[in-house]
Amino acid sequence: MAESSDHHELDSAHPGRLQRLLRVERGEWPAVLLGALYFLFLLAAYYVIRPVRDQFSGQVGSQMLPAFYAVTFAATLLLTPVFGALVARYKRRHFVPVVYFFFLIGMLALIPLYGMRDAIGPRTLGAVLFVWVSVFTLFVVAVFWSFMADLFDAGQAKRLFPVIALGGPAGAIIGPILTRGLVPIVHVTGLLAVSAGLLAAAICCVLLLLRWSREHPVRSDERRDERVIGGSIMAGAALTFFSPLLLRMAVLMLLGDGVGTVIYALLADYSHEHFVNEVQRTDFAAGVDLYTNVAQAAMQVVLTRELMARLGAVWAVVLDSAIKAIMLISLIALGGGWIAAVAIVTRASMYGVFKPAADSLYTLVDAESRYKAKNFIDTVVWRFGDVVITSSLTALRGIGFGVAGFAALSTLAALGSGYVGWRIGRQPEVRSEARVAR
Repeated sequence: MAESSDHHELDSAHPGRLQRLLRVERGEWPAVLLGALYFLFLLAAYYVIRPVRDQFSGQVGSQMLPAFYAVTFAATLLLTPVFGALVARYKRRHFVPVVYFFFLIGMLALIPLYGMRDAIGPRTLGAVLFVWVSVFTLFVVAVFWSFMADLFDAGQAKRLFPVIALGGPAGAIIGPILTRGLVPIVHVTGLLAVSAGLLAAAICCVLLLLRWSREHPVRSDERRDERVIGGSIMAGAALTFFSPLLLRMAVLMLLGDGVGTVIYALLADYSHEHFVNEVQRTDFAAGVDLYTNVAQAAMQVVLTRELMARLGAVWAVVLDSAIKAIMLISLIALGGGWIAAVAIVTRASMYGVFKPAADSLYTLVDAESRYKAKNFIDTVVWRFGDVVITSSLTALRGIGFGVAGFAALSTLAALGSGYVGWRIGRQPEVRSEARVAR
């Protein structure tokens, strides 16, 4: 009996330490692990094919980005009402899997299309793939975080989102490794099939999380998965413009996008100038992704988890803006050859610091806002910003702007993002939640 008791104490001691370290309670572990795996599969599916998209950008240079983003924005506008209709008319356990099945079927449909690339032409096919991958990541990741915000209450989100988010960097590291290893063997069509398989695994995680949710309803809003959210198809836009908190979240997204899109355009020009074929450009893009995602994982472990738990999400948003501003100033000082390093650090901060913090703020709004307004901000607002920013880059180049000038403007956007983030922290619902947390 004594030996059995000792074994029980030893077995329970380790989970206790792990629970204190990660702030995950015993009954939450299944959902946390499934959520992390879900995010891993999603990001791996995306990063398997992202370098293929980026090598097309490098092939033609940034002058084609306004056209690529314009078509992407149009596709986003067409799909947003469809998403809104699903949210308005169907229960969560129905419409979330439907969104993922749509993208799974689309991924498989690209395989024979890519087989006809000689007849279609590289620019047209590049535009199709660019638009598909861009829309894929916007809707799929937006649904993920809305889904997470609906599974957990605000207190759980602060504790669990940084842990769940660790699945993202793992998938984002696995994805480019798979791409670099498999593309010489299976080529692009094989990568599309691999991405589809990873997305199918994510769908399995969704179904298991829905079952967990039914067994562990959120105390403040029970059986969310059984509720039809309702509302109009385009309610996300109205909710955003008439809510001070959501409107500031939209501005925050635009400012962050202003930094990211400028850096992406400069990186495309660097790839265009320095690499002569698609294999080199794909390898370069996959390498940038790999180093970015390793840095992102380090930021989430070292910075984001503790900062959000101790000081709140707003300070993580402010930290992200400071990191971006410092890197952009270094780009001004060191020149365009520094662009890959700037892209790695700023992207890592965007997805390792900014996104977990910003997405956790959506737990403070109602279910319709979590799905519709957040999706509107993360898709329509984001892609509108891409079109405006890349078109502005073309115009500014015409009057003599270079790398230093673009970096200076982006620095102002980064600092503006920090200010808007601080203002969000002054919103009544955010301040109220901070007092409750203390």
